[in-house]
Amino acid sequence: MDNSSGVGVIDKAVLVLDALESGPTTLAQLVTATGLARPTVHRLAVALVHHRLVGRDVQGRFVLGSRLVELAAAAGEDRLTAAAGPVLIALRDATGESAQLYRRQGDRRVCVASAERPIGLRDTIPVGTQLSMRAGSAAQVLLAWEDHDRLVEGLQGARFTPTVLAGVRRRGWAQSLAEREPGVGSVSAPVRAPSGRVIGAVSISGPIERLTRQPGRLHADVVVRSARQLSDALRSAADGAAGATESDPVAADRLSADGLTAAASPRRDRA
Repeated sequence: MDNSSGVGVIDKAVLVLDALESGPTTLAQLVTATGLARPTVHRLAVALVHHRLVGRDVQGRFVLGSRLVELAAAAGEDRLTAAAGPVLIALRDATGESAQLYRRQGDRRVCVASAERPIGLRDTIPVGTQLSMRAGSAAQVLLAWEDHDRLVEGLQGARFTPTVLAGVRRRGWAQSLAEREPGVGSVSAPVRAPSGRVIGAVSISGPIERLTRQPGRLHADVVVRSARQLSDALRSAADGAAGATESDPVAADRLSADGLTAAASPRRDRA
């Protein structure tokens, strides 16, 4: 049943895009998430695919499209990566290990920001590197809070188990030891959108000989704090943009970006 009476086409398209934020989605899942009629969802999704605002993965599921990344880059409005720089630098300095920010993109996770350990043995992951969603603490974090169907699907062929992901949800952080690469360990924590949805993972990674067999015991607290800084910065930016829209719509985007920078600046895995 279509519950969208009175909702415009653009509003319906946004519902589809919002539903895709958490990852690959089937047509049936889109219908459930949006509350729109199946023919309406299919028509909108196909049109969005045509304009590259939505794409399809190898299994035919709908995913956010490459055009969105291009538009965000052109406008300089990727709030998460804009805030990540100083937070990751502070995390690297606090732990002495390389720090990264990952986002999920289809069946992969992508490093969208990093702060490398300057000297000594380190785990180097350039921005843009695509890694598996089947191994590593960042993959655990990006999967742990998914809905049941995506969780079951994501566990197929994974190096971690449902019990491991249950522990991640309970603790609020993940650790890995040589899951994806021998000799490398990592610790990760979730970054959440203002809605509460997990949209990224902050990580540190390095050699197990330095991180020990229990890297979470050493570094979980500071990794979690860093992830919360980014979550708080996103929330502050969203609140600032909402307030600006009411009084001065033209200033909304500017205030959003400025507020995010101010929120992130004071505080100073490849596994």
